[in-house]
Amino acid sequence: MPSGPVFLVSDVHLGAVPPRTEEAFRRWLRHVGESGGRLIINGDLFDFWFEYRSVVLGEHVRVLALLADLVESGVPVLVMGGNHDWWGGSYLRQRIGVDFRRDPARIRVKGKSVLVAHGDGLGPGDLGYRILRFVLRGRVTRRLFRWIHPDLGVRIAESVSGTRAHLASGTGPATDGRTEFLSNWASDQLRRDATIDIVALGHGHLPVVTEMAPGRFYVNTGDWVLHRSYVTIDDSGTPALHEWRR
Repeated sequence: MPSGPVFLVSDVHLGAVPPRTEEAFRRWLRHVGESGGRLIINGDLFDFWFEYRSVVLGEHVRVLALLADLVESGVPVLVMGGNHDWWGGSYLRQRIGVDFRRDPARIRVKGKSVLVAHGDGLGPGDLGYRILRFVLRGRVTRRLFRWIHPDLGVRIAESVSGTRAHLASGTGPATDGRTEFLSNWASDQLRRDATIDIVALGHGHLPVVTEMAPGRFYVNTGDWVLHRSYVTIDDSGTPALHEWRR
């Protein structure tokens, strides 16, 4: 297994971002393959992802192939489901080879205990969204959606997402006060559980690395819609924030 830094990224929103952003992200994935020991994609890699029985969304083929190449080369890839791509499953796990998870997870990274979660639906707030999320993720909803033609399904998802519309208007995705809430949630997790060294979130679209207490960090990987940001964790277990400029 490669022994380089661990890379964390989130909120790339492939399918909604311009082609040049996807091209830059593919270059970044090759960089990870050359120097990384592990890749963690913390939700919303895709602006929309749904696993049909015999259809793969064509616009994502090149990125999926690069992820499969990373896994084959010995770089473990963990993909967390976000609010835009929670509907991953057996295709990502079996055909691409990534470790796909829908729920927050505790993992070991460079000797540190890391709580990884995308960030949507955390805590008791935003009851309206939590109800909507429960409906959208329900088994009946997923079964019914599978019967919709993929072209129509993508159009429905785009209208619900709103990412393209925000980009067309010259603004980034609406964050609805997420930054402060997510930071407070991370701080609360670190306070409650002394065994957690790093809380790693996405969803907020604002890159942050904050040392909440000596040697204990809140990390938000930001996004690739506006920032092209990512985080690395080196052998000391210390996270560092970066922006991809190539």
